[in-house]
Amino acid sequence: MRSQTLVCFYLLFLLALFFSFHSATSKSHLQLKRGASLSVDDASDFLTSPDNSFTCGFHNLGSSNAYWFAIWFTNSKDKTIVWMANRDRPVNSRGSEVHFRGDGTMILTDVDGTVVWQTNTTTTDVAIAKVLNSGNLVLENPQGDILWQSFDFPTDTLLPFQTFTKNKRLTSALRKGSYESGYFNLNFGSDNVLRLISDTPDTSSNYWPNPDLNVYTNGRTNYNSSRVAFLDDMGRFLSSDQLQINASDMGYGIKRRMTIDYDGNLRIYSLMNSTGLWEITWQALRKPCSVLGVCGRNAICVYAPDPQCACPPGFEVNDPSDWNAGCRATFNETLLHSQQVKFMEIPHVDFYGFDLNWTSPITLEACRDMCLKDFRCLAFSYRILGQGFCYVKSALLNGYESPDFPASIYIKVPSSVQPPNPSSLFESGTMCGYAEPERIVGSPSMYDFTPKRVKWIYIYSFCAALGGLELMIIVLGWWFLFRKHGVPASVEAGYRMISSNFKRYAYAELKKATTNFKTELGRGGSGTVYIGVLSDGREVAVKKLGDVFQVQDEYSTEISTIGKINHMNLVRMWGFCSEGRHRLLVYEYIENSSLDKHLFNSNFLTWKQRFAVALGTAKGLAYLHHECLEWVIHCDVKPENILLDGEFQPKIADFGLAKLSQRGGPGSEFTRIRGTKGYMAPEWALNHPITAKVDVYGYGVVILEMVRGIRLSNWDVDDDYKNEAALTSFVRTVKKKIERGNSSWVESFVDPRLEGKFSRKQAETLVQIGLSCVEEDRNKRPTMASVVQTLLECEDDTEIQISDNL
Repeated sequence: MRSQTLVCFYLLFLLALFFSFHSATSKSHLQLKRGASLSVDDASDFLTSPDNSFTCGFHNLGSSNAYWFAIWFTNSKDKTIVWMANRDRPVNSRGSEVHFRGDGTMILTDVDGTVVWQTNTTTTDVAIAKVLNSGNLVLENPQGDILWQSFDFPTDTLLPFQTFTKNKRLTSALRKGSYESGYFNLNFGSDNVLRLISDTPDTSSNYWPNPDLNVYTNGRTNYNSSRVAFLDDMGRFLSSDQLQINASDMGYGIKRRMTIDYDGNLRIYSLMNSTGLWEITWQALRKPCSVLGVCGRNAICVYAPDPQCACPPGFEVNDPSDWNAGCRATFNETLLHSQQVKFMEIPHVDFYGFDLNWTSPITLEACRDMCLKDFRCLAFSYRILGQGFCYVKSALLNGYESPDFPASIYIKVPSSVQPPNPSSLFESGTMCGYAEPERIVGSPSMYDFTPKRVKWIYIYSFCAALGGLELMIIVLGWWFLFRKHGVPASVEAGYRMISSNFKRYAYAELKKATTNFKTELGRGGSGTVYIGVLSDGREVAVKKLGDVFQVQDEYSTEISTIGKINHMNLVRMWGFCSEGRHRLLVYEYIENSSLDKHLFNSNFLTWKQRFAVALGTAKGLAYLHHECLEWVIHCDVKPENILLDGEFQPKIADFGLAKLSQRGGPGSEFTRIRGTKGYMAPEWALNHPITAKVDVYGYGVVILEMVRGIRLSNWDVDDDYKNEAALTSFVRTVKKKIERGNSSWVESFVDPRLEGKFSRKQAETLVQIGLSCVEEDRNKRPTMASVVQTLLECEDDTEIQISDNL
């Protein structure tokens, strides 16, 4: 009897729990009808999208008394907001509500009844309000027509298929952890080009695309006046000014957003379902300090190693919580008009713009005198590019440090200002947190100009000793933690995985791993590759580089480049060795060797595998050219450099051996010959500047070889063009057959070993892409991003054409 009583009690408890839970969640709506409200007093009073991806309601920031009516990602860990109605005017935590009035207007009121926000829909035809699965809050009539939508009023975020037009803009948050509007904007300019603009209290200027280059050099066009852009559900961002962006994880089934962050950088994020965290899959600016005005007046954006704002010597921060307020002088600025002044030199630093004048050629002393004689001059920049260049500054705005900037800024200060503390540039709060690590800016030195003497004060040795001591402590700490104390196997394995992503190996270790370099996998112009097994059991490919890489500078560039780049269609580098004359690279081992081994012999690929290789290779090259944090030209695209993994997916090798060049910078073109005969673009022989279009040419040859199944050097030459090269003859022959309307021209060029088992549409697309890629005029060749897009459009075509000719 007692047991039955307990069971009944237990059932009643569960029933009560169910009803309490039901009542607590009963205010979660899929839609609101006219006359209904959402109240800030009830945390469960909100709208959700049908698939529960998005929630709309009142959102609180921390423990504050302020609330915003917003839409956020339901399943993200931090409930990431994508839209706000009252961004710059939060409401009270008590008594505020959103009311869907009978006249069709949705209105937000504060506790005192003040109208904070409302829609512009005063029509009784409005029937319901709801959140779509796209994250769009809409007001609809009974027929389902949208009469108002939040997509027309974006804040800082663009969602997939949210059209971005000439009348819209994205505006950053003012600071980290804040929702109020900041100073950075994304919008279409009057020239029809999509731009990032810094609109601070001091100045307004665009900083992306590169303001030092014209529209066409930046890869844009201003002829299309439609001014429209959107992010699709594959991770592609397309704009009417010909801008195309691809997320590094491009594909379906991933929640994404494009956001202009508080630091002024535009980024695409992908949601990791397992953790609820966001991963950056594209960003507009590799160096966040390139954002103009990110640190305010008199401040400098430095890498230490993450981006931070700092005050130069003689200045102090106005508001540590808001770097937009910049820095103020610690001295009486009227003293700058006296003769007793000196100049603080800060190497590799510049303040962009506000030049009173610039002069060249000129000496450093003459440049100094120009600044001394002009009461408006606050500093001067001096650089030597073959000859001296002097830039006299009237204001210290847009300050940034770049390790490769070939100049120094000399800031005018009174003679009474003391030399800076060695760490003065690094005591500031972190400003941005997304950039890759850079080296720490050199500590400022004092260049003391007085009428009688010039005095240098060096403090670099102190910084070097401090950095070395810090590094030693970190290394000893990790060694003590993992070698002297037991840790769970999963933790140790995770640490080993992270640390082994880029590790410096001893030569003896690699010699042992490869059994004294016994088994050779292949060799090429850059070196010889051997198979090896590391001490942790991983199979690796170890490349011994040739003499050309004995120069330390080139080798350092190699490893820093390839170590930062990661894409599923690129071979991953695990580490390197640099001991004496030994230069080695350690790569992941790819099971199925290179493409040529599976294309030009009896062990050939199926059509499905060939198309997958063509698409994957295009994705890898597009990532190198357009999406990775460095702009990389491969310069030697050929079947031997396309490796195939266990599932015959392609991975491009040897891309790190090419010269890096910055977008639009003076190093964006180079002429040192690399490559393999037959895959080298005509501009090599013509001694023309080399751009990413050389990779497009090599890719074109590769996919034509994949279609034909024959090495280019073995192609039959048409009798009409027997005096021409095989590729030229092939191009002419194909174009001639297409012009004649020969419907079977594709079948005549596809590898006969496939016995007609291929997709005619895909084959035709590959041949046409190949022909466009091998155009002699590089300007007529497509970009790899457009090649990827074209291939994706016919990826799902699975129709197998059985040729009548076979």
